[in-house]
Amino acid sequence: MRISSNIIYNNGVGQLNTLQSQLQRAQLQLSTGRRVLTPADDPVASARALEISQSKEMNTQFVTNRTNARSSMSLVDQSLQNTDDLLQDVKRLIVNAGNPALSQQDRLSLATELEGRLDDLLGQANATDGTGGFLFSGYKLATQPFAKNSTGANYQGDQGARDLQVATSRKLPISVSGSSIYEEILTGNGTFVTGATAGNQTRGGTGIISPGSVVDQAALTGHKYTIDFTVVPATPGVPEVTTFTVNDLTNGGQPLLNQPYKPGEPIIFDGMQLDIKGKPADLDQFTVDPSTNQSMFTTMRNLITALSASPSNPVADAERTNQLNLANQNMSNALDKVLSVRASVGSGLKELDHLDSAGDDLNIAYAQQIGDLLDADPVETISRFTQLQTNLEAAQKSYKALTGLSLFNFI
Repeated sequence: MRISSNIIYNNGVGQLNTLQSQLQRAQLQLSTGRRVLTPADDPVASARALEISQSKEMNTQFVTNRTNARSSMSLVDQSLQNTDDLLQDVKRLIVNAGNPALSQQDRLSLATELEGRLDDLLGQANATDGTGGFLFSGYKLATQPFAKNSTGANYQGDQGARDLQVATSRKLPISVSGSSIYEEILTGNGTFVTGATAGNQTRGGTGIISPGSVVDQAALTGHKYTIDFTVVPATPGVPEVTTFTVNDLTNGGQPLLNQPYKPGEPIIFDGMQLDIKGKPADLDQFTVDPSTNQSMFTTMRNLITALSASPSNPVADAERTNQLNLANQNMSNALDKVLSVRASVGSGLKELDHLDSAGDDLNIAYAQQIGDLLDADPVETISRFTQLQTNLEAAQKSYKALTGLSLFNFI
Protein backbone atom coordinates (compact mmCIF):
# COMPACT_ATOMS: atom_id res chain seq x y z
CA MET A 1 0.00 0.00 0.00
CA ARG A 2 1.34 3.38 -0.96
CA ILE A 3 1.43 5.99 1.85
CA SER A 4 1.61 9.51 0.61
CA SER A 5 3.85 12.14 2.11
CA ASN A 6 0.75 14.19 2.98
CA ILE A 7 -0.61 11.41 5.19
CA ILE A 8 2.73 11.07 6.94
CA TYR A 9 2.87 14.81 7.56
CA ASN A 10 -0.73 15.01 8.83
CA ASN A 11 -0.40 12.02 11.16
CA GLY A 12 2.83 13.34 12.51
CA VAL A 13 1.47 16.82 13.13
CA GLY A 14 -1.67 15.41 14.75
CA GLN A 15 0.37 13.23 17.09
CA LEU A 16 2.64 16.12 17.99
CA ASN A 17 -0.35 18.41 18.68
CA THR A 18 -1.96 15.78 20.90
CA LEU A 19 1.22 15.21 22.88
CA GLN A 20 1.87 18.93 23.17
CA SER A 21 -1.71 19.53 24.39
CA GLN A 22 -1.34 16.76 26.99
CA LEU A 23 2.00 18.20 28.08
CA GLN A 24 0.54 21.70 28.42
CA ARG A 25 -2.35 20.32 30.50
CA ALA A 26 0.07 18.46 32.76
CA GLN A 27 2.16 21.63 33.06
CA LEU A 28 -0.97 23.60 34.05
CA GLN A 29 -1.87 20.96 36.62
CA LEU A 30 1.61 21.29 38.08
CA SER A 31 1.49 25.08 38.23
CA THR A 32 -2.04 25.26 39.72
CA GLY A 33 -1.86 22.13 41.82
CA ARG A 34 -5.27 21.15 40.44
CA ARG A 35 -6.18 17.83 38.86
CA VAL A 36 -9.61 19.07 37.73
CA LEU A 37 -9.13 22.16 35.58
CA THR A 38 -12.62 22.24 34.04
CA PRO A 39 -15.90 20.54 35.01
CA ALA A 40 -15.47 18.28 31.99
CA ASP A 41 -12.34 16.76 33.54
CA ASP A 42 -14.43 15.15 36.33
CA PRO A 43 -18.12 16.17 36.37
CA VAL A 44 -18.94 14.33 39.61
CA ALA A 45 -16.01 15.78 41.55
CA SER A 46 -16.68 19.24 40.12
CA ALA A 47 -20.34 19.17 41.18
CA ARG A 48 -19.46 18.00 44.68
CA ALA A 49 -16.70 20.60 44.98
CA LEU A 50 -19.15 23.32 43.93
CA GLU A 51 -21.55 22.29 46.71
CA ILE A 52 -18.75 22.35 49.27
CA SER A 53 -17.51 25.72 47.98
CA GLN A 54 -20.98 27.18 48.45
CA SER A 55 -21.05 25.83 52.00
CA LYS A 56 -17.61 27.33 52.58
CA GLU A 57 -18.79 30.73 51.29
CA MET A 58 -21.80 30.56 53.62
CA ASN A 59 -19.51 29.70 56.51
CA THR A 60 -17.39 32.74 55.61
CA GLN A 61 -20.54 34.89 55.69
CA PHE A 62 -21.31 33.52 59.15
CA VAL A 63 -17.85 34.74 60.23
CA THR A 64 -18.85 38.25 59.14
CA ASN A 65 -22.21 37.91 60.89
CA ARG A 66 -20.53 36.78 64.10
CA THR A 67 -18.19 39.77 63.94
CA ASN A 68 -21.17 42.10 63.57
CA ALA A 69 -23.05 40.27 66.32
CA ARG A 70 -20.08 40.52 68.68
CA SER A 71 -19.82 44.25 68.02
CA SER A 72 -23.52 44.87 68.74
CA MET A 73 -23.61 42.65 71.82
CA SER A 74 -20.45 44.22 73.22
CA LEU A 75 -22.06 47.66 72.94
CA VAL A 76 -25.17 46.35 74.73
CA ASP A 77 -23.02 44.81 77.46
CA GLN A 78 -21.04 48.03 77.93
CA SER A 79 -24.22 50.09 78.25
CA LEU A 80 -25.61 47.61 80.77
CA GLN A 81 -22.34 47.80 82.73
CA ASN A 82 -22.75 51.57 82.85
CA THR A 83 -26.36 51.12 83.97
CA ASP A 84 -25.22 48.74 86.69
CA ASP A 85 -22.70 51.31 87.94
CA LEU A 86 -25.39 54.01 87.97
CA LEU A 87 -27.84 51.86 89.94
CA GLN A 88 -25.14 51.02 92.48
CA ASP A 89 -24.55 54.73 92.91
CA VAL A 90 -28.29 55.39 93.31
CA LYS A 91 -28.49 52.73 96.04
CA ARG A 92 -25.61 54.45 97.82
CA LEU A 93 -27.49 57.75 97.67
CA ILE A 94 -30.64 56.06 99.02
CA VAL A 95 -28.69 54.81 102.02
CA ASN A 96 -27.27 58.30 102.55
CA ALA A 97 -30.76 59.78 102.33
CA GLY A 98 -31.86 57.60 105.23
CA ASN A 99 -29.42 59.27 107.61
CA PRO A 100 -31.60 60.92 110.29
CA ALA A 101 -28.98 63.63 110.81
CA LEU A 102 -29.59 65.10 107.35
CA SER A 103 -31.29 68.46 107.10
CA GLN A 104 -33.98 69.29 104.58
CA GLN A 105 -31.35 71.15 102.55
CA ASP A 106 -29.15 68.05 102.57
CA ARG A 107 -32.01 65.98 101.21
CA LEU A 108 -32.73 68.58 98.53
CA SER A 109 -29.09 68.35 97.47
CA LEU A 110 -29.44 64.57 97.23
CA ALA A 111 -32.61 65.02 95.17
CA THR A 112 -30.71 67.27 92.77
CA GLU A 113 -27.93 64.70 92.50
CA LEU A 114 -30.49 61.96 91.83
CA GLU A 115 -32.03 64.10 89.09
CA GLY A 116 -28.65 64.02 87.39
CA ARG A 117 -28.46 60.24 87.85
CA LEU A 118 -31.90 59.95 86.27
CA ASP A 119 -30.65 61.84 83.21
CA ASP A 120 -27.56 59.62 83.12
CA LEU A 121 -29.74 56.51 83.29
CA LEU A 122 -31.87 57.80 80.42
CA GLY A 123 -28.67 58.38 78.48
CA GLN A 124 -27.70 54.73 78.85
CA ALA A 125 -31.21 53.56 77.97
CA ASN A 126 -30.98 55.69 74.81
CA ALA A 127 -27.47 54.53 73.89
CA THR A 128 -26.65 54.19 70.18
CA ASP A 129 -24.58 51.76 68.15
CA GLY A 130 -22.29 54.45 66.73
CA THR A 131 -24.12 54.59 63.40
CA GLY A 132 -27.24 56.36 64.64
CA GLY A 133 -29.23 53.25 65.56
CA PHE A 134 -30.52 52.85 69.13
CA LEU A 135 -29.49 49.74 71.06
CA PHE A 136 -32.67 49.29 73.08
CA SER A 137 -35.51 50.31 70.75
CA GLY A 138 -36.27 46.80 69.49
CA TYR A 139 -36.96 46.70 65.75
CA LYS A 140 -37.52 50.47 65.68
CA LEU A 141 -33.83 51.13 65.22
CA ALA A 142 -34.22 54.83 64.36
CA THR A 143 -36.62 55.61 67.24
CA GLN A 144 -35.28 56.93 70.56
CA PRO A 145 -36.43 54.31 73.09
CA PHE A 146 -37.20 56.53 76.08
CA ALA A 147 -38.56 60.05 76.47
CA LYS A 148 -38.44 61.78 79.86
CA ASN A 149 -41.78 62.75 81.41
CA SER A 150 -43.28 63.76 84.76
CA THR A 151 -43.38 60.17 86.07
CA GLY A 152 -39.93 59.20 84.84
CA ALA A 153 -39.93 58.17 81.19
CA ASN A 154 -42.11 56.43 78.64
CA TYR A 155 -40.98 53.75 76.21
CA GLN A 156 -41.31 54.52 72.49
CA GLY A 157 -39.70 51.41 71.02
CA ASP A 158 -41.21 47.96 70.54
CA GLN A 159 -40.72 44.54 72.11
CA GLY A 160 -38.61 43.15 69.28
CA ALA A 161 -35.15 41.67 69.70
CA ARG A 162 -33.02 41.79 66.55
CA ASP A 163 -31.02 38.68 65.70
CA LEU A 164 -28.38 37.48 63.26
CA GLN A 165 -27.78 34.08 61.67
CA VAL A 166 -24.40 33.17 63.15
CA ALA A 167 -24.29 29.50 62.15
CA THR A 168 -26.21 27.14 59.90
CA SER A 169 -28.83 26.36 62.53
CA ARG A 170 -28.31 29.19 65.02
CA LYS A 171 -29.79 32.66 65.20
CA LEU A 172 -28.46 34.76 68.06
CA PRO A 173 -30.26 37.78 69.57
CA ILE A 174 -28.02 40.83 69.25
CA SER A 175 -30.27 43.37 70.99
CA VAL A 176 -32.65 43.58 73.93
CA SER A 177 -35.90 45.50 74.16
CA GLY A 178 -35.43 48.50 76.44
CA SER A 179 -38.82 47.85 77.98
CA SER A 180 -37.74 44.42 79.21
CA ILE A 181 -34.66 45.91 80.90
CA TYR A 182 -35.73 49.29 82.23
CA GLU A 183 -39.50 48.91 82.68
CA GLU A 184 -40.24 45.31 83.62
CA ILE A 185 -38.91 45.57 87.17
CA LEU A 186 -40.94 43.87 89.89
CA THR A 187 -41.75 46.03 92.90
CA GLY A 188 -41.14 45.11 96.52
CA ASN A 189 -39.45 41.79 97.15
CA GLY A 190 -40.54 40.45 93.78
CA THR A 191 -43.54 38.56 95.19
CA PHE A 192 -45.36 41.22 97.17
CA VAL A 193 -44.89 44.90 97.93
CA THR A 194 -45.63 46.65 101.20
CA GLY A 195 -46.54 50.27 101.77
CA ALA A 196 -48.21 52.84 104.00
CA THR A 197 -51.34 54.75 103.00
CA ALA A 198 -51.23 58.53 102.69
CA GLY A 199 -53.62 58.97 105.62
CA ASN A 200 -51.05 57.69 108.09
CA GLN A 201 -49.12 60.94 107.83
CA THR A 202 -52.28 62.98 108.34
CA ARG A 203 -53.14 61.03 111.49
CA GLY A 204 -49.65 61.45 112.90
CA GLY A 205 -48.61 57.79 112.76
CA THR A 206 -44.93 56.91 112.66
CA GLY A 207 -45.22 53.25 111.66
CA ILE A 208 -42.54 51.89 109.33
CA ILE A 209 -43.24 48.66 107.44
CA SER A 210 -40.52 46.31 106.20
CA PRO A 211 -40.36 44.94 102.63
CA GLY A 212 -41.14 41.48 103.99
CA SER A 213 -40.26 38.04 102.68
CA VAL A 214 -41.85 34.75 101.62
CA VAL A 215 -41.76 32.02 104.26
CA ASP A 216 -44.12 29.49 102.66
CA GLN A 217 -44.39 29.51 98.88
CA ALA A 218 -47.26 27.03 98.89
CA ALA A 219 -49.39 29.24 101.17
CA LEU A 220 -49.17 32.34 98.96
CA THR A 221 -52.49 33.53 97.55
CA GLY A 222 -51.56 36.53 95.41
CA HIS A 223 -54.32 38.51 97.14
CA LYS A 224 -54.36 42.14 98.21
CA TYR A 225 -54.33 42.91 101.94
CA THR A 226 -54.51 45.80 104.36
CA ILE A 227 -53.15 45.86 107.89
CA ASP A 228 -55.49 48.09 109.89
CA PHE A 229 -54.59 49.47 113.32
CA THR A 230 -56.82 50.27 116.23
CA VAL A 231 -55.51 52.30 119.17
CA VAL A 232 -57.52 52.42 122.40
CA PRO A 233 -56.25 55.39 124.45
CA ALA A 234 -55.05 54.84 127.98
CA THR A 235 -57.44 55.41 130.83
CA PRO A 236 -56.65 55.72 134.52
CA GLY A 237 -55.12 52.41 135.51
CA VAL A 238 -55.39 50.98 131.98
CA PRO A 239 -52.52 51.41 129.49
CA GLU A 240 -52.98 52.24 125.84
CA VAL A 241 -53.74 49.18 123.71
CA THR A 242 -52.77 48.92 120.03
CA THR A 243 -54.04 46.04 117.91
CA PHE A 244 -54.07 45.26 114.20
CA THR A 245 -56.18 43.18 111.85
CA VAL A 246 -55.09 41.79 108.49
CA ASN A 247 -57.92 42.09 105.96
CA ASP A 248 -57.92 40.11 102.72
CA LEU A 249 -59.38 42.55 100.19
CA THR A 250 -59.68 39.85 97.54
CA ASN A 251 -61.93 37.37 99.36
CA GLY A 252 -63.04 39.38 102.38
CA GLY A 253 -61.27 37.15 104.89
CA GLN A 254 -59.23 38.14 107.93
CA PRO A 255 -56.09 36.02 108.26
CA LEU A 256 -55.23 37.82 111.54
CA LEU A 257 -57.83 39.48 113.78
CA ASN A 258 -57.25 41.95 116.61
CA GLN A 259 -53.65 40.95 117.18
CA PRO A 260 -51.68 42.83 119.84
CA TYR A 261 -49.10 45.08 118.22
CA LYS A 262 -45.47 44.71 119.27
CA PRO A 263 -43.01 46.92 117.33
CA GLY A 264 -40.62 44.85 115.20
CA GLU A 265 -42.32 41.54 115.95
CA PRO A 266 -42.85 39.33 112.85
CA ILE A 267 -46.33 39.41 111.36
CA ILE A 268 -46.90 36.13 109.51
CA PHE A 269 -49.91 35.23 107.35
CA ASP A 270 -50.63 33.40 104.07
CA GLY A 271 -46.98 32.46 103.49
CA MET A 272 -45.66 35.99 104.06
CA GLN A 273 -43.67 37.58 106.87
CA LEU A 274 -43.10 41.27 107.58
CA ASP A 275 -42.80 43.59 110.53
CA ILE A 276 -43.87 47.09 111.49
CA LYS A 277 -41.91 49.40 113.76
CA GLY A 278 -42.69 52.77 115.25
CA LYS A 279 -46.01 53.95 116.65
CA PRO A 280 -48.97 53.65 114.28
CA ALA A 281 -51.93 55.93 115.04
CA ASP A 282 -55.54 54.83 115.36
CA LEU A 283 -56.95 53.89 111.91
CA ASP A 284 -53.50 53.84 110.34
CA GLN A 285 -53.32 51.40 107.45
CA PHE A 286 -50.58 49.53 105.65
CA THR A 287 -50.90 47.65 102.38
CA VAL A 288 -49.60 44.33 101.08
CA ASP A 289 -50.14 43.86 97.34
CA PRO A 290 -48.82 41.45 94.70
CA SER A 291 -45.67 42.78 93.05
CA THR A 292 -46.17 44.50 89.71
CA ASN A 293 -43.79 45.93 87.14
CA GLN A 294 -42.50 49.47 87.59
CA SER A 295 -39.79 51.18 85.56
CA MET A 296 -36.46 52.25 87.05
CA PHE A 297 -37.30 55.78 85.97
CA THR A 298 -40.57 55.85 87.93
CA THR A 299 -38.80 54.51 91.01
CA MET A 300 -36.22 57.28 90.72
CA ARG A 301 -38.85 59.95 90.12
CA ASN A 302 -40.77 58.81 93.23
CA LEU A 303 -37.54 58.85 95.20
CA ILE A 304 -36.70 62.39 94.07
CA THR A 305 -40.21 63.54 94.98
CA ALA A 306 -39.95 61.97 98.44
CA LEU A 307 -36.67 63.73 99.17
CA SER A 308 -37.89 67.05 97.80
CA ALA A 309 -41.20 67.24 99.64
CA SER A 310 -40.71 65.84 103.11
CA PRO A 311 -40.10 68.25 106.02
CA SER A 312 -38.19 67.15 109.10
CA ASN A 313 -40.47 65.74 111.82
CA PRO A 314 -41.11 62.23 113.19
CA VAL A 315 -44.23 61.66 111.07
CA ALA A 316 -42.61 62.84 107.83
CA ASP A 317 -39.45 60.91 108.69
CA ALA A 318 -41.47 57.69 109.00
CA GLU A 319 -43.21 58.29 105.66
CA ARG A 320 -39.89 59.08 104.00
CA THR A 321 -38.31 55.94 105.48
CA ASN A 322 -41.13 53.82 104.05
CA GLN A 323 -40.54 55.35 100.63
CA LEU A 324 -36.77 54.95 100.88
CA ASN A 325 -37.16 51.29 101.87
CA LEU A 326 -39.39 50.69 98.86
CA ALA A 327 -37.04 52.56 96.52
CA ASN A 328 -34.06 50.60 97.82
CA GLN A 329 -35.87 47.30 97.29
CA ASN A 330 -36.99 48.32 93.80
CA MET A 331 -33.45 49.36 92.89
CA SER A 332 -32.14 46.00 94.10
CA ASN A 333 -34.64 44.34 91.78
CA ALA A 334 -33.48 46.63 88.96
CA LEU A 335 -29.89 45.58 89.57
CA ASP A 336 -30.91 41.92 89.51
CA LYS A 337 -32.65 42.48 86.16
CA VAL A 338 -29.60 44.19 84.66
CA LEU A 339 -27.31 41.44 85.93
CA SER A 340 -29.65 38.80 84.48
CA VAL A 341 -29.66 40.46 81.06
CA ARG A 342 -25.88 40.92 81.17
CA ALA A 343 -25.49 37.24 81.98
CA SER A 344 -27.58 36.39 78.92
CA VAL A 345 -25.52 38.73 76.72
CA GLY A 346 -22.30 37.31 78.14
CA SER A 347 -23.52 33.80 77.39
CA GLY A 348 -24.16 34.88 73.80
CA LEU A 349 -20.67 36.35 73.49
CA LYS A 350 -19.18 33.14 74.82
CA GLU A 351 -21.25 31.15 72.34
CA LEU A 352 -19.83 33.31 69.53
CA ASP A 353 -16.32 32.32 70.62
CA HIS A 354 -17.26 28.64 70.42
CA LEU A 355 -18.93 29.15 67.03
CA ASP A 356 -15.82 30.96 65.74
CA SER A 357 -13.68 28.01 66.75
CA ALA A 358 -16.10 25.55 65.17
CA GLY A 359 -16.31 27.73 62.04
CA ASP A 360 -12.51 27.74 61.69
CA ASP A 361 -12.45 23.95 61.95
CA LEU A 362 -15.24 23.75 59.38
CA ASN A 363 -13.34 25.96 56.94
CA ILE A 364 -10.31 23.70 57.26
CA ALA A 365 -12.49 20.64 56.65
CA TYR A 366 -14.13 22.26 53.61
CA ALA A 367 -10.74 23.18 52.15
CA GLN A 368 -9.52 19.62 52.72
CA GLN A 369 -12.58 18.13 51.02
CA ILE A 370 -12.24 20.45 48.01
CA GLY A 371 -8.55 19.58 47.80
CA ASP A 372 -9.28 15.86 47.89
CA LEU A 373 -11.74 16.29 45.04
CA LEU A 374 -9.84 18.71 42.79
CA ASP A 375 -6.16 18.78 43.72
CA ALA A 376 -3.51 16.92 41.76
CA ASP A 377 -1.15 14.34 43.24
CA PRO A 378 2.24 16.10 42.87
CA VAL A 379 4.27 12.89 42.47
CA GLU A 380 1.90 11.37 39.92
CA THR A 381 1.60 14.66 38.01
CA ILE A 382 5.40 15.20 37.84
CA SER A 383 5.88 11.61 36.70
CA ARG A 384 3.23 11.99 34.01
CA PHE A 385 4.68 15.36 32.91
CA THR A 386 8.14 13.82 32.57
CA GLN A 387 6.74 10.89 30.60
CA LEU A 388 4.79 13.19 28.28
CA GLN A 389 7.85 15.39 27.80
CA THR A 390 9.91 12.33 26.86
CA ASN A 391 7.20 11.12 24.49
CA LEU A 392 6.96 14.53 22.84
CA GLU A 393 10.71 14.73 22.34
CA ALA A 394 10.73 11.23 20.83
CA ALA A 395 7.81 12.08 18.57
CA GLN A 396 9.52 15.27 17.43
CA LYS A 397 12.68 13.35 16.54
CA SER A 398 10.66 10.68 14.75
CA TYR A 399 8.68 13.30 12.84
CA LYS A 400 11.87 15.07 11.85
CA ALA A 401 13.37 11.84 10.64
CA LEU A 402 10.28 10.88 8.61
CA THR A 403 9.91 14.28 7.02
CA GLY A 404 13.56 14.19 6.03
CA LEU A 405 13.25 10.99 3.95
CA SER A 406 13.64 11.40 0.15
CA LEU A 407 14.43 9.15 -2.86
CA PHE A 408 17.20 11.56 -3.67
CA ASN A 409 18.98 10.24 -0.58
CA PHE A 410 19.37 6.87 -2.36
CA ILE A 411 20.55 8.11 -5.78
